[in-house]
Amino acid sequence: MESASSGLLEAVAAATASALHEAETSLPADVNAAIGRALEREQDPTARAQLENIRENIRYAGERGLPLCQDTGVPVVYLTLPPSVPATADLYEAVAEGVRRATAEVPLRPNVVDPLTRENTKDNTGGGMPTIHVRPGEELTVTVLPKGAGAENCSRIAMLLPSQKGEIARFVAETMLLAGGKPCPPVVLGVGIGATFDGAAALAKEALLLSIDEMDPFEQDLCDAVNALGIGPMGLGGAVTALAVKVKRGHCHTASLPVAVNVQCWASRRATRKVEVEQWT
Repeated sequence: MESASSGLLEAVAAATASALHEAETSLPADVNAAIGRALEREQDPTARAQLENIRENIRYAGERGLPLCQDTGVPVVYLTLPPSVPATADLYEAVAEGVRRATAEVPLRPNVVDPLTRENTKDNTGGGMPTIHVRPGEELTVTVLPKGAGAENCSRIAMLLPSQKGEIARFVAETMLLAGGKPCPPVVLGVGIGATFDGAAALAKEALLLSIDEMDPFEQDLCDAVNALGIGPMGLGGAVTALAVKVKRGHCHTASLPVAVNVQCWASRRATRKVEVEQWT
């Protein structure tokens, strides 16, 4: 049983490192397609040039197996665990080991520091890092969402009142207006509505895991409001400021309406690996 457990932990570490390598060096197909649609839509020569630069960057990174961006972000990890796999300290350490391997092998920029002393851990792990979210599931999967600071720093949360439901679109658009070109648009916005103060922020980040191939009417309205700002690719003007807006909702207190916007740059990086549990149990 001990060897089986060790084997499973090693598989989780390997899956984490592998997922990070994919996420850092190539974009998901839906994000690539959205960038292509943005180029078709853009008429402004400067905006088109920026989108062409982005596509060239994606091609270059893919051919050479290099990170898409010099800011390789901090590791945000989502685990789904079947009933046979407990959420133990060893499992969390296996994920952290995968992050350390990816840092050395991809390589990733060492971004994780103490919040006050600013001392760098040099391996992208530390107190609260990697950030790990655990959910029950039928299979053991590891999903990574590397998050750079340029976009993350532009994220916002508001504790609206229920009577302010009509202000959600304004808050989302205002968040992007304040961000301007800082998060390297065209962006993907994850919006969390409901839950609690912390829950809305978690929902907003989880929304970035959703496919952006399609948006429902509410998401499309939010996206249209953001694109009406005219910020454009890299903040230089244009029709496409947001590739997509994705929304996740949670039930909330009758007196509250939390709304969070998690900003993601054009490099909307994510990747998933499945770990075969049966061979270790």
